[in-house]
Amino acid sequence: MIIGIPSTQPGGLDARFGAHFGHCDLYTLVEAENGEIKEVRTLPNVPHQQGGCLAPVQHLADNGVDVLLAGGMGMRPLMGFNQKGIDVYFAANAPTVGVAVRAFLAGNLQKFTQDLTCGGGGQPIAG
Repeated sequence: MIIGIPSTQPGGLDARFGAHFGHCDLYTLVEAENGEIKEVRTLPNVPHQQGGCLAPVQHLADNGVDVLLAGGMGMRPLMGFNQKGIDVYFAANAPTVGVAVRAFLAGNLQKFTQDLTCGGGGQPIAG
């Protein structure tokens, strides 16, 4: 399984977790098997403009991502990930990529739902 995590430069497990998947510096891709981290690499982000979150969705799908850990995203990209078969989990409180990945592998993250989507500024919509 390949886990994609929005990250700040330079990426990797010690990098700060990127709050909004479409506006991150890059993605750290973690290959995991049987609950263990096997490989860590980075993937540059694609240019992103407000409302243009589908380009990063396709970019991550094209690079084999099975799961995305995210802190914020709108409804449109969440639907895009769902259509591509990429599961999205909410990891907004993770300070680093490594913390987010370990929380996911331990089963401690909730699946990203519509009530967690934001209006494009990275903040969840009040319900």
